[in-house]
Amino acid sequence: MRFTWLRLLAVLPLLCGSLSVVAGSDYVDIIARTKPAIVGVGTFQKTRRPPIRLLGTGFGVLDGRHILTNLHVIPDELNTGQRESLAVLVGSGSKPDLRLAQLQASDPKHDLAVLRIEGAPVPTLELAPQARVQEGGIYLFTGFPIGAVLGLYPATHRAMIAAITPIVIPADHSSRLDPATIRRLRAPYDVYQLDGTAYPGNSGSPLYRPETGEVVGIINKVFVKETRESALTDPSGISYAIPAEHATRLLERVKAGHN
Repeated sequence: MRFTWLRLLAVLPLLCGSLSVVAGSDYVDIIARTKPAIVGVGTFQKTRRPPIRLLGTGFGVLDGRHILTNLHVIPDELNTGQRESLAVLVGSGSKPDLRLAQLQASDPKHDLAVLRIEGAPVPTLELAPQARVQEGGIYLFTGFPIGAVLGLYPATHRAMIAAITPIVIPADHSSRLDPATIRRLRAPYDVYQLDGTAYPGNSGSPLYRPETGEVVGIINKVFVKETRESALTDPSGISYAIPAEHATRLLERVKAGHN
C-alpha cells in the first residue's frame, strides 16, 4: 500500500457516501453560493492540442484575484520556449473564461500555493477562523473530479471527518523514505482523514461547512491501495485535507507582501 498525490488521470465520476446531519435539501443554497468561486487550475499552450491541460481545482480568496490551490498541482517547470503558461479557468459550462496566472506564494511543507490571476476578480470563499473541526462532522467539497473534457462543471460531494491524524505514515520499506518524507517525519502535522472518495481533479478543492460555506480544509491526497491507476477503478474511499489554518498563514504572508 502507498500514498500518491492527486493528479488528473482520467474521466470518472466521484462517488461519496456518508451519513449526514444536514438534510440534503439544505445543501442547495450553500452549493449555489460556493460554485462561482471554484476554478480549474492548469496550464495553457496555444500550439498544444488540447491547448488547456487541467491539473486540479482552486478557489478565489482575498480580493478575488488570488487563487488558493495545492502546490503539487503546479508544474515544476513550464515549457516557456513553447509559451506554456499557468492558467485558471473561471466560470462553468462549455466555454469557461481563461485567465493567465502566476505563482505568488507557496508553502511546500503543507502543499499549498497561491496564484495571482489577470482580469476581473472572481467570487471568493472565506477560511474559517480557528476552525473547530471534530471527528464525525459532515462537510462538503467542490471541484473537478471528471476534468473538463465536456466543459467546466464543478461537482460537490459529502465527506465525514473520519479522523484527525498526523500526516506522516511510516513507509513499509526504508527505500521509500524520500527526502520529503524524512522532513515530515521530523515535523509532522495533523490532517483531516475523510471517508469521501476523491479523484485526481479534486486536488485543491475546498472542504467547507455545509451550514456557512466557511472553508476548513483543502483536499490534497487520496489513499491508494495498489497503483495510481487503481485509484480510478478501485478507489479506497479515504482522502485527506490540509487544515485551513495553514492556508490562513500563507494568505497572511501574501497580504504582507511576502512570497
